[in-house]
Amino acid sequence: MLKVGVVLSGCGVMDGSEIHEAVLTLYFLDKQGAEVVFMAPDLSFKAVDHLSGRETGEMRNVLVESARIARGKIRDIKEVKAAELDALILPGGFGAAKNLCDFASKGAGAAPHPEVARLVKEMHQFKKPIGAVCISPALIASIFKGTSITPLLTIGTDSSTAEALEKMNARHEPHSVHEISVDRENKIVSTPAYMLGQRISEVGSGIEKLVSEVLSLAREKAGAVR
Repeated sequence: MLKVGVVLSGCGVMDGSEIHEAVLTLYFLDKQGAEVVFMAPDLSFKAVDHLSGRETGEMRNVLVESARIARGKIRDIKEVKAAELDALILPGGFGAAKNLCDFASKGAGAAPHPEVARLVKEMHQFKKPIGAVCISPALIASIFKGTSITPLLTIGTDSSTAEALEKMNARHEPHSVHEISVDRENKIVSTPAYMLGQRISEVGSGIEKLVSEVLSLAREKAGAVR
């Protein structure tokens, strides 16, 4: 059974993981027989009222909030090593751009959370596939910024976000919500999800393709190792 890490960034689209994207990722992974390892960094963030869209003034913890989605079965990302995983997927939501990196405030000047960057780079070093959903490709671009790696990514069709990714030395290609971008050289798969989607069924279409491709790349890797 393939073991796939899923990196969460909180609970809720405005300040954490986009819940639909996270649950769809889990659903399609489970449907295809993969074991899921939920993880998140242990850090505080400013909570947002999802009814009003305004900050509440309350500080919450990313790992604690992410445990809501994982039903309590979650690990601190600093404890997870690439050697124990076959693949890694990062759902979107503003938490990916606020808590896993600071793309939401810094744009092309973004820096990633050090433990998230460490694990993603380990996965890349071991040639294990990485999936990035919605805004998470911006996180991937921030991780490889300043290196010789130029990942091929998609966030859909938003030109300003695509431009920011390219300023971080990533390559962007436009895709619809139903499509995926596959960087076979770097084993990175991405899909726009709610960057474009208006309905959960649309988002699910792209995420299902992403999960299938990530697992296919993981099986190729596992077969080559054997």
